[in-house]
Order: sequence, then structure tokens, then C-alpha cells
Amino acid sequence: MTSFVGRRKEVAQVRRMLGDARLVTLVGTGGVGKTRLALRVAGEVRRAFPDGVWLVELAALESPKLLAETVVDALGIHDRSARSAMEVLLGFLHDKRALVVLDNCEHLLRECAVLADAVLRAAPEVRIVATSRQPLVIDGERCLPVLPFPLPGDHDSAEALMCSDAVRLFAERAAAARPGFAVTAGDREAVARICRRLDGIPLGIELAAVRLRSFSLKQLVDRLDDRFRLPTGGPQMVLARHRTLRALIDWSYELCSAQERLLWARVSVFAGGLDLEAAEAVCVGEGIDRHDIFDLLAALVDKSVLICEEHAGKARYRMLETIRQYGRDRLVESGEEQRLRYRHRDWFLRLAEHAEADWFGPHQRSWLARLAPEHPNFRTALDYCLTVPGQARAGLRIASALWIHWLNSSLLAEGRQWLDQALALDAEASTDRAKALRAHALLAVAQGDAETGTALLDQSRALLRERGDESGLMHTNGVEALAALFGDDLPRARARGEEMLARSRALGEVDVLVMSGWTPLVLATGFLGETERAIELCQEGIALCRAHGEHWSLTHLLQAYALVLRSQEPPNPERTRQAITSLQDALRIHRGLNDIFGVIPAIEYLGWSLIADAEGARGTRLLGAAQRAWQDIGGYLWRSEYFIAQHDRYVAQARALLGENAYEAEFHRGTGLTLEQAVAYALKEPSSPGEGAERPEPEPLTRREAEVARLVAQGLSNKAIAAKLVVASRTAEGHVERILAKLGFTSRTQIAVWVHAQEAEQSDGRM
Repeated sequence: MTSFVGRRKEVAQVRRMLGDARLVTLVGTGGVGKTRLALRVAGEVRRAFPDGVWLVELAALESPKLLAETVVDALGIHDRSARSAMEVLLGFLHDKRALVVLDNCEHLLRECAVLADAVLRAAPEVRIVATSRQPLVIDGERCLPVLPFPLPGDHDSAEALMCSDAVRLFAERAAAARPGFAVTAGDREAVARICRRLDGIPLGIELAAVRLRSFSLKQLVDRLDDRFRLPTGGPQMVLARHRTLRALIDWSYELCSAQERLLWARVSVFAGGLDLEAAEAVCVGEGIDRHDIFDLLAALVDKSVLICEEHAGKARYRMLETIRQYGRDRLVESGEEQRLRYRHRDWFLRLAEHAEADWFGPHQRSWLARLAPEHPNFRTALDYCLTVPGQARAGLRIASALWIHWLNSSLLAEGRQWLDQALALDAEASTDRAKALRAHALLAVAQGDAETGTALLDQSRALLRERGDESGLMHTNGVEALAALFGDDLPRARARGEEMLARSRALGEVDVLVMSGWTPLVLATGFLGETERAIELCQEGIALCRAHGEHWSLTHLLQAYALVLRSQEPPNPERTRQAITSLQDALRIHRGLNDIFGVIPAIEYLGWSLIADAEGARGTRLLGAAQRAWQDIGGYLWRSEYFIAQHDRYVAQARALLGENAYEAEFHRGTGLTLEQAVAYALKEPSSPGEGAERPEPEPLTRREAEVARLVAQGLSNKAIAAKLVVASRTAEGHVERILAKLGFTSRTQIAVWVHAQEAEQSDGRM
């Protein structure tokens, strides 16, 4: 990552504007540095936004329909409800004091305007910084034109030249390109001349600086003088800057070899980046051999056409959007665009199907790490399939093979949206359609929509029976068992699970979908009173998972094992303790897989087990943590009456163990835990709140800070607190920041929970 040069005045301007306006749009031409300015501002104001500062990168987003989904994903919101992405976003932000940076809005201008307006209306404490080539044009927007760096004057002193942001940027990037380079007294005027020739455009200066690997400073000046004889000043200035940057990129393109130019154009078909393997699969042929790819990628990195970054131990390559769009223009001119888009689609179809086939085994963490950064490419491939006639079947296959990706990335609504479109375009009866219907059903069930899931499964089963597809029927039965369990039809869940198991044994097939049906079979059998049979089934499933080195299904079976062990009547203390151990094992694995949808129920069930083992305080605190997490994902206990009844049973037991006030205090302490803190607490890790070494007591609040904390707990904003206490808004804001710092908190919600807990403890002391 290169350092940030200059823009001090603009940073200060944006900070002042954010004090008065809730939407600030940085407007300027490509390559002028809007994104870097936005990121610099975000970094400097981070402390003023205790609920988070988020960057939403939109350059790779090609479908306007997925804007809200993209923002939800960037904000790390994990939601499994059937609500729209916009509803989820507004629900998440409505009480947050946060900053959202929407980067590269120009190609989604209307959609970004609608989204920003909705967020600002629903979330009064949220601010937005947008970068765009045009304003969003909504009420309350303040715009800051981001101009090129001021140009050094013809007669500037040596000291003034070295203080010029344009000169400083060139010097820094040149030193990175040619180690040992430094601007000497004799070089200053040449560097200033280069910056003037490039109109102070930061991207242009950076691209020119890279040329010092091949040219001397004098040669660079001479070539720029020959190439850029453009008008300056007057109404043509903006056009001149566009022409300057285009001419410089043209020059960079011309300095590439024929193979490098080909690769530059072909790589532009990727969205969000690519790795070596993808480049070797998509970009070879007609001028580029496979064995040339590695060296060509390295050459384009050296020329600053590509940016190389490490992800999960592998190199990934990406382009700045201005450079990528230039390459796409060259690709269109070459007549290769459709061929490359087709090959891109084929590669990501193979990748999706390979991931699904290889998921039931020891490589799950690797697949999660590999699929996540490819999400923009999957979107691009799906968009191609669903907009080009005759390609819908491939889209059906990609969307259904990615069901694990949709689940693990909290993208259930987006997955269903792609499947809806693909199923509508390819209505022909086929095994691929049956599989897509099943994938759609699984995502619906995961969102708590068991009724829709069951209807989709009926269609899938009918198609599979027509074709005599026993393997497909086995998988559909497994998903039906899950739908029936969450639909509170335990006999049907057991029946469908038994059918799945019989087919699995007859066919000798075990995979992730079989295990997804195995868990509801275990639970339904146990809940119907056949505890020993359920335990036997669970142990068999756990053994299969471990034999294959599988973790994802194993965690769900470990949870099922705990629930079945504890369901025995009368309760067996030894089995309750076994249940606790099983759930803690599951939690460790879920955390390693970053499986949010697995972590939350494990915390809930562990709370039940601890309460059953008379650890009322610990169990109740975990119930509080789970309650907060369920609310965040919009999927409380699968909306199953059976699971909710279990929850209510253990809440009543905890209240009886602790007493009402102590129960409420522990529960509120739990709601103040982040999910990571809750997992650490559940596992009794030394770093968790309330575990290990004694922590120093938080610094006591002053009388005024305690008063402000109580007002925060009442839900008052800083402005409302200032009005009530008759102080300046900045004073109220300062009080809140000091309270957060003293208590070690990061959000106003945590202050409110702390206040309620303090009041509960004081109430207990008076009794």
C-alpha cells in the first residue's frame, strides 16, 4: 500500500463538511485520487463513529439490482431472514453512529442516490462519504470537487518545489520504482516540468514515475513533451485532463510488448481480481501460451498496470478501475470480448462445481478462503449467463453449485435471487433444474421459510422421480428432513431422514447434503423420545465426518448430539456434562470456519446445557449474547416452536436458579458481548470477559459522565443530550467519547447495557 501524499486542505474540508452535512460526495475525474482522499478522511474520523467505519467498493459491481446486497456484505451483516437486502441494511443501521464510504458510484448513480437517501432517512446518526464523477443529487448532499494537485510554478524556489504535493508524489513513487532515486537540486525543475505536463493528475504522475525503470529523467521529460502538447486553462481544462490521462495510459500500453497488451485486455474481463490459475485458464491462446502467463503478470505488475496483493497465502492481481476500463475498451476493439466472457464464465462454473464436489472433506477452510474473493467474478459470470441468450442453463448450474457459498457468506437472499432468475429463464425439465430447485429450497429453509422450501422440494422430487435419479432423490429427502424439522413436523422429518439414509446406504454415497439431512434425522428421532436410537445415529454420523476429515457437518452433528443427550428424561447429569463438552468442541470448529450461523445456535444450546447443569449465571449470560446475535441475523431459533419452547423452558429454570434481578443483570451483560467475546466466554478462554486474570477496574465516571451515560441508556442522541444539559453538541460528544474510553466500550449500546446492569446490582443491594 502506497502512502498518502498531500490533500491536507481537502481532508480538513471534508471533516468540516461532515460536521454539518450527512452526505459528502467527492467529485472528480478518474485518476484524481478521490478514493484515497475518502480513505484518508475515514481513517482520521474513525474515533467519532464508535459503531464502525465501512468501505463499500462498487467498481466491480455490474448489476445495479445487487447494490443493497453489496453494501450489506461490505458491512459484514450476517442475515438469514427473508427480508430484502434494503430492509436488512436499514434495520442494521437505524441506531448506529457510523460512517459508510461508497466508492465509485458513477456507473450506479441513480441506485446509489436512492440507497443513500433511504439510509440517511432511516439512520439519523449515519454519515456517508461517496466518490463519483458526478454528484448523487439528493437533498442535503454537499459536494467537494477533487482537483488535480496544484502545479508547481515556472519560477518557484527550490524549497517551494519540494513542498509541492505533485513533486513529492513523483519523488516517492519514483524511489519505489527505482531504488536509490532521489530528487537532486539539478533534477527539481525536470520533475516540476513532468508534473506540469501531467496536469497534476495523481494517477498520471504515478504511471510516469514507473517509467524511470526504463528511461532517465531527461528522456522521460522529452517523451512527455513530444506526446502531450495539449491546451491548458480555460473551458477546455477538464477535457485536457481527460486527454492527458488517456494519452499517458496509451503510452503505457504502447510500451508493453504485444503479449503484455493482450493480457492487459484479457484480464479486464475479471471483476475484483484474479489469481494465476484463473489467468492461465481464461487468458491463454491466440498469442499467449500457458507457460508465459506468470512472467507476463509479473511484467504488468512492474509496469503498474496490475497490483499484486496476497490473499490467504496466494497472490491475487487487480487493476485500478481506470486501467481496467481502458483494457476493456481494447478487448472490445479486438473482437475478443464475447469469447473471453464465455471462457471466464466456464472457469467459474468449473470452480463452483469443483468446490461443491470437494466440500465434504478436509479442504473446507481452503475453499472458504478461495471462494470469498471470487464473489464479484461469480456475479459477473452469472450476469453473463442470464443476459446472453442460450446461456441460462450454465447460470442455473453455477447458482445451485454455490449453495454452500451463499450459506457461509450470509448471502442467502442473493443466492435465491440468482436462482429465481435462472429458473425463470430455463424452465425445461432437467436434472439441473431439479438440483437448482433443491438449492433454492435449502436457502429458503435457512431463512426460516420452510413453507416455500417444501413447495420447491415437491417440484424437485417430481422431476427426479421422472428420471429415476436415486442420488438426487436421496439429497432432496435430506433437505426435506431439514424443512420438516424447522416446520415442527417431527414425524415427517424422521421419515424423510430415514428414506435418505436408506438410499445413502444402498448407493454407498455420503456427502455434505446427506449429512445435512442426517442432523435433522438425529434431532427428530431424539425429540420423539427415541434417545438411544438418536445417539447411535449421531455417533455413526460423527464417525463418518471424522473419517473424511470433514468439519462443517461435524459441528452440526456435535450440536445435535448435545441436544439429544440432554433431552433424556429424567435428566442425566453425566450426559449433560457430555453435552457441554460436545458444544464447546463444535464452537471451536465453527469459529475456525467463520461459520456465524453455526456459532450462534451453539452458544444458545450451550446456555441451555449450563443452566441444566446449575451454572445459571454463565448460561444466562450466554443466552443474552445469543439473543443479541439472533436479532442481528434476523433468524431467531429457526422460527421453530419446538426450539423456542426449549429456550423458554431454560429461561424459566435460570430465573428460578438466580432470582429475577440477578437473571436480568446477567442477561444484559450477555447482550453487551460481541460474538467473538461470547465464544471466548463460552470456551472459558483467559482473554474473555469475566475469565482468567483479574482485569483492572475501569476508571470511575465523573458525576457529569454518569449523568450522560444514563441519558445514553435512555436512547438520547448527542444532540438531544446537549439540549437537555444545555451544553454544546461537541461537549456532549466529548463526554460520550470519554465514557467509551473509560469503560473500554465501542458502542452506545454497550453503555446502555452497562447502565442497566449497574441499576440492577444497586436494586439487588437494596433488597
